[in-house]
Amino acid sequence: MKAVWDFFQNEILGMQWLNRLISTALNYCGLDTSSRIGGSIRFFIYDTIKIMILLGVLILIISYIQSFFPPERTKKILGRFHGIWANIIAALLGTVTPFCSCSSIPLFIGFTSAGLPLGVTFSFLISSPMVDLGSLVLLMSIFGWKVAVVYVLLGLVIAVAGGTLIEKLHLQNQVEEFIRNGRSLDVPQDELHFKDRLKYAWEQVVATAKKVFPYVLIGVGIGAIIHNWIPEEFIVKILGDNNSLGVVLATIAGVPMYADIFGTIPIAEALLAKGALLGVVLSFMMAVTTLSLPSMIMLRKAVKPKLLGIFISICTVGIIVVGYFFNAIQNIII
Repeated sequence: MKAVWDFFQNEILGMQWLNRLISTALNYCGLDTSSRIGGSIRFFIYDTIKIMILLGVLILIISYIQSFFPPERTKKILGRFHGIWANIIAALLGTVTPFCSCSSIPLFIGFTSAGLPLGVTFSFLISSPMVDLGSLVLLMSIFGWKVAVVYVLLGLVIAVAGGTLIEKLHLQNQVEEFIRNGRSLDVPQDELHFKDRLKYAWEQVVATAKKVFPYVLIGVGIGAIIHNWIPEEFIVKILGDNNSLGVVLATIAGVPMYADIFGTIPIAEALLAKGALLGVVLSFMMAVTTLSLPSMIMLRKAVKPKLLGIFISICTVGIIVVGYFFNAIQNIII
């Protein structure tokens, strides 16, 4: 059973066959892949192709699932639950929505305008970019299933706890007035057939690939530089065991960036290979996908500074706690 799983993780998800194929092709062309330049080119080509293939397959599957949960249907589902169960369902529904926080904010605004509890909508907003189904599969391809499952579970905990806390603080007056006074039209959704859902899913693949591709190239480029040009001793010194503030630094470093899980994977992969601690790498990924500066600017249009500050504080503390937790169990889980 272990052999079957290892094959699935390494050859199907990790696409090691592709890595070997690219290495062979580059060596045949006279490029030494063990050199810095050759290694950088191999890393860039391999990770770009691998991520785009995974991206296409994942978005096709997830968008097909998402076609069953248009905003109005999602609103009705969430409206049936109360208390912490509503937060849990909202966090789970967030896993089948688009991959970046900027894509989730319009849905958050729609749910809030429709009158859903503020804490429930924030549970959705936190989980949507942080723990989508795509992150589960991609993390499995790099770190293994244990890390992927724990990452998603802890992300859902942050989403549920954060939304519950915001609800308890009674911050409804911190939402901008035009959203509080807005109303969502209850437009009935036409029943879609298999071909319609498949067409919708394929359109999402094309649209998302066009949007994400530049960030994938940037992320893979940064990963190639880290992987082949930055000394391992430097990474270990800054983000390894010797620096107790590595998780905090990684979280802060992730905030100014804008990317989704696909853009952060190659950077995370390169950092881990160079000796960065697991918790540091995952904290960086969470911060980039959840607290990116462009997303916070968009969210500021919907909520007032106090609520925005509380949201950022909850996510930051949660990400840092998760990071130190992974550092503590790294030897057990990998």
